[in-house]
Amino acid sequence: MTIDKDTLIKNMTENLPMLRTKLGLTQEELAEKIGVSRSTVVSIENRKRDMTWNTFLSLILLFTKNEDTNKLLNVLEIYTDELNDFIKI
Repeated sequence: MTIDKDTLIKNMTENLPMLRTKLGLTQEELAEKIGVSRSTVVSIENRKRDMTWNTFLSLILLFTKNEDTNKLLNVLEIYTDELNDFIKI
């Protein structure tokens, strides 16, 4: 099975500020939770830096575990059925 990582990352990048705000997190707080620097989050949100697959997966873990953002991920085509199948153990 293949998934379109580039499209998933693009969708996450486009919606990251909104998802972060939904959880009431600052860029600094989000960075701390996913193990990157604040400047990395700022650069991704401003589209000056591409999001890595590892950062994407860290964000998926955070956003799927929060009720306020979990349901949005599917609607925004960030957490798809294909991705779910891909990451199942």
